[in-house]
Amino acid sequence: MLLLALDTATPAVTVALHDGTSVVASSSQVDARRHGELLLPAVDRVLAEAGTRLDSVTGIVVGVGPGPYTGLRVGLMTADTFGLALGVPVHGVCTLDGLAYASDLTVPFVVATDARRKEVYWARYDDSRTRVTEPAVDRPRDIAEAVADLPAIGAGALLYPDTFPQAREPEHVTAAALASLAVEKLAAGEELPAPRPLYLRRPDAQVPKNYKVVTPK
Repeated sequence: MLLLALDTATPAVTVALHDGTSVVASSSQVDARRHGELLLPAVDRVLAEAGTRLDSVTGIVVGVGPGPYTGLRVGLMTADTFGLALGVPVHGVCTLDGLAYASDLTVPFVVATDARRKEVYWARYDDSRTRVTEPAVDRPRDIAEAVADLPAIGAGALLYPDTFPQAREPEHVTAAALASLAVEKLAAGEELPAPRPLYLRRPDAQVPKNYKVVTPK
């Protein structure tokens, strides 16, 4: 097994290789505006560090979000392209689950990432491997009661300390955590979700209302 994992659902552009036993190479850079520019060089860098080639990869793991439309689709399209080119399976993993897994918490807690527009993507967990709510997008003040008194991790939690007074690291997901979680689930015989995006809301760019279609006579 040699899994290539990547995620662009948060400001972190993160890539890792996992050989089924441990992470053998990884890279993470935080830059919310350069996902497309940074991702492929990061893949090259991780492959070089591991001393292997892309055609040795036996599967792809990609974070499916939730995340902003533009950043998220970079990782998903890259993963799909690699999967088709190599003829290997592409596995989706919820980005919030990757953050939860990295926390290694054994008590109930919340994961919250920055959804912009003064909102967060969030979900509740019983422990680092057990999500108990579906991912959602909300204004922090609207979920204050639901997350009260719970530890919280992720950039969204750190941005809104009034709602998440127990906010802590990690701030962003890492592909290393995604890969490790995927390997654990696959080894247990669990079926990972399809690599389809969790946008949770419509993209910012939309066709204007009352748009007039002009066709030649």
